[in-house]
Amino acid sequence: MALDNEIYTTSLYAQAEADNGCVTAAADFIDAALRYESSWERAESDSERLSSGLSYYGASVGAVRGTIRDAARRYSGMTHDEITALSSELWLAPVFERRLAAIVLLQSTVSILVATDLTRLEGFLRDARVRELADPLTTDVVRPLLQGMDATSRAKADVVIRRWASGDNEFLRMAAVALQKDS
Repeated sequence: MALDNEIYTTSLYAQAEADNGCVTAAADFIDAALRYESSWERAESDSERLSSGLSYYGASVGAVRGTIRDAARRYSGMTHDEITALSSELWLAPVFERRLAAIVLLQSTVSILVATDLTRLEGFLRDARVRELADPLTTDVVRPLLQGMDATSRAKADVVIRRWASGDNEFLRMAAVALQKDS
């Protein structure tokens, strides 16, 4: 599926969160690597199988993980704010592999996430579009974030999770069910 050039423009949101060009450079590096690892056959197959309204480059999960590993080496020392801005930058474009890369990035840095990051993760879940993104975001990012919270933060987060359970977004409801089993 062809993507418009506007998708690749730098998000003002991510620029506002990180004053230097490290986030944009890292996002550009990740995007270029994912495109390089792409396969039109896989992209077409994924698009038909998942039918989500997302675009697909056709990069494998292994390529996504390897790309994030390479980016972590190339852009080492990123701060919490830069990492979360990078995840938002990657999520901005409705491309499956970019969004999966955002999840892998957050999985690999979940120990530095803080309670207020739950708001960003809620937005990602709300716009996940497919279980193949919502499930790993829930189990590998949100769950460990909740488990690492102190009692006060966890009590506040539990209120948010209960709100998800009664909301109208299917991915937030599914996440809430999975997470409430842990409580």
